[in-house]
Amino acid sequence: MQQQYIANLTIKSHQTDGFFCGYASVFHLKDHHGEIITPHAFKKSLDQWKANGGMPKLLWQHDQTRPIGVWHEIYEDDHGLFVKGQLLLDLQQAREAYALLKAGIIDGMSIGFRPLKTRKYGKNQDRYIEEIDLQEISLVTFAANDQAKVTAVKTFEGGRMILLPNNQRTLRRIK
Repeated sequence: MQQQYIANLTIKSHQTDGFFCGYASVFHLKDHHGEIITPHAFKKSLDQWKANGGMPKLLWQHDQTRPIGVWHEIYEDDHGLFVKGQLLLDLQQAREAYALLKAGIIDGMSIGFRPLKTRKYGKNQDRYIEEIDLQEISLVTFAANDQAKVTAVKTFEGGRMILLPNNQRTLRRIK
């Protein structure tokens, strides 16, 4: 004989989840510190993080006392260092950061690293960073690399997932 149970359940509407993605660094671009990061500069560091079962820290404005989320994906592609992260919305600072991301007020990312291999090239003796020990990636107001940007923020509205790309009005999906 089959038994039936009746229970009163409350299902909370999950309005936001804190996911975002973008480029924490873009290759071949001289930043405001006069540095140019080359392709594959992150490879050894990312391999080491992976081997140790971790990811670099996700911080607010490079403040080591203010971690605000976790990274789910970090990898190099032809353009730069692509990241997909999630803000931990149980934290007040993460909720504030998320609101600023959705409004397009904050859209910069910046990396905290130790340069391991650098060279100077050209008549201006520009500093090329060829190998990096990546420590953290921060959401920032002003990025040293102008193209290091959050490219999409995920939110839920009316039970549907949509993305709110910063500084754009068209929608696109995070893979």
